[in-house]
Amino acid sequence: MRNDRHDEPLSDEELELFLQYLHRFARHDVDLFTLMEVGNPEYPWYLSLARTPVPGTDPAAYRRP
Repeated sequence: MRNDRHDEPLSDEELELFLQYLHRFARHDVDLFTLMEVGNPEYPWYLSLARTPVPGTDPAAYRRP
């Protein structure tokens, strides 16, 4: 999936779609965890999606959009 509109924020509608897709992805495609590198290749973000909180983190620290 590629989009050349990297220099602008998501619209409200795009953000809502992203959250819907994220919930669906987590429910159907992530068995235990997934690791991704996203964003600008020169300054990447490393993203971890898992079924358990980061060790030592209180689950209450996570917000549900």
